[in-house]
Amino acid sequence: MNKKLTIILSVFTLLVLAACSFIPGLSTLTTNAPAAATSQPVISSTAAPQVIVNPGDITAMDAVLTNLYQQINPGVVSIVAQTDQGEGSGSGFVYDLQGHIITNYHVVEGATAVEVDFPSGLKVDGEVIGTDLDSDIAVIKVDAAAADLHPLTLGDSDKLQVGQVVVAIGNPFRLNSTMTMGIISAKGRVLDSIRTGSDQVTAYAAGDTIQTDTLINPGNSGGPLLDLNGQVVGINRAIQTSGYTNSGDAINTGIGYAVSINIVKRVLPSLIDKGSYDYPYLGISSTTTDLTLAEWRAVSDTQTTGAYVTSLTPGGPADKAGLVAGDKPTSIQGFYSGGDIIIAVDGNPVHVYGDLVSYIFKNKQPGDTITLTIIRNNKQKEVQLTLGSRGN
Repeated sequence: MNKKLTIILSVFTLLVLAACSFIPGLSTLTTNAPAAATSQPVISSTAAPQVIVNPGDITAMDAVLTNLYQQINPGVVSIVAQTDQGEGSGSGFVYDLQGHIITNYHVVEGATAVEVDFPSGLKVDGEVIGTDLDSDIAVIKVDAAAADLHPLTLGDSDKLQVGQVVVAIGNPFRLNSTMTMGIISAKGRVLDSIRTGSDQVTAYAAGDTIQTDTLINPGNSGGPLLDLNGQVVGINRAIQTSGYTNSGDAINTGIGYAVSINIVKRVLPSLIDKGSYDYPYLGISSTTTDLTLAEWRAVSDTQTTGAYVTSLTPGGPADKAGLVAGDKPTSIQGFYSGGDIIIAVDGNPVHVYGDLVSYIFKNKQPGDTITLTIIRNNKQKEVQLTLGSRGN
């Protein structure tokens, strides 16, 4: 049996950041002009979600997609980042008329110079003014006329439904202004965020992540994931791979991940105002996927859902609150029983670890107190926990 990945074991061993199309020595990108307008009506970016088209009506669907592209593409940019290792590229989009551009942190990580290229052909220098390592978000400021800026409308990722059609627009492999289509495959996924300090590597959980089968590739990251009303519901971040080709390119499995736009909306004001965002901190580790039946039987007589606590950060909020991690060997290699099972937070059910992390990411700040409902030794109890700070 394969061991479950925990938050301490980074899932980035399976994920390739979709942002950085790192190609040393390539010249500056040329951009593609947007398609000419047609007589078809333009989709309103503020229209309420609705069933748009009969699945059999291909002509109507064509109109929806082509009009969405014409409406959105002027607001999607290509980002070229110069680093000490060479030149990399990614995607981004216009947030407002003040020249704020949203992208992924790893698109501009370590950049000594940033260039922002618009579909119109305009190229300008950019300045990174805010970064969020945990959700992999960055804000770039550009000096451009309002006429050159086409802000995109941010949607509501909480309203997304599994199976809902979405599209991505970005610059995979520096093929500018590329549009792909897929569906929402799942919500509430958890990815690791890795912070490398001077003397240690720290792994944190990034919650409320969207899974999609929309085709994204290196160069897509930082670009928008959109619903069919033209509203941004996520920022494309990473792909899960099954290895690499002989040329070194990641083999895409069809599983992509995007930062939910509701997390972005929560973080952005702080990034623009202060340059960073401070996430609440639990201080626990758990499995990023559900336990098997054998593993559940090893930790509980009746429970088969919840976030099982596999380890605690000494002195962290959960440790101070008295939570217990698994420490008793079982017949399953590397798996320990005896830990608490978190089944609810503030009365909201926790079926998997992602439910817990997503709730805290979207609703809480450092210093807030939460109530965890746990199962310990097959008995239910409540624990009060004051959230700490991850720091910037």
